[in-house]
Amino acid sequence: MTVDLASFTPVRSLAGGLLIGAASALLFAGSGRIAGITGVAAGLLPRSARADRSWRAAFALGLLGSAVLLALVAPTSMSAPAVSLPTLIVAGLLVGVGTRFANGCTSGHGVSGLSRLSPRSLVAVATFMLAAGLTVFVTHARGGGAQ
Repeated sequence: MTVDLASFTPVRSLAGGLLIGAASALLFAGSGRIAGITGVAAGLLPRSARADRSWRAAFALGLLGSAVLLALVAPTSMSAPAVSLPTLIVAGLLVGVGTRFANGCTSGHGVSGLSRLSPRSLVAVATFMLAAGLTVFVTHARGGGAQ
């Protein structure tokens, strides 16, 4: 495997990470809420009896709005997925099942949980990373990984 240094963007990556961390910290400090996308989205579902849908809707609209803004401001920074639609659907379903088993997603456990020193989040993130590493290994072993 080689690293494409022409596409390596440490400043943008650092800025993105700082913005995600700051947004998560502001949400927690301001409302005591965790910025876990799965939990936020689940509270918007019709079967949810939650009364706090307004902040969840604003959060979700902010996520979608930022993607639209990026597409307008820097369209070349976004690209089409490198895999087929069926592969994306299966991957999305697997992620959904994983978030149910882990009782949260990578944003909730990785950003918010680890910063609160949650043991459950530490185990969840270690599991996410192990599964990701194994997936990359198996994909490359089969000859299907990006070069």
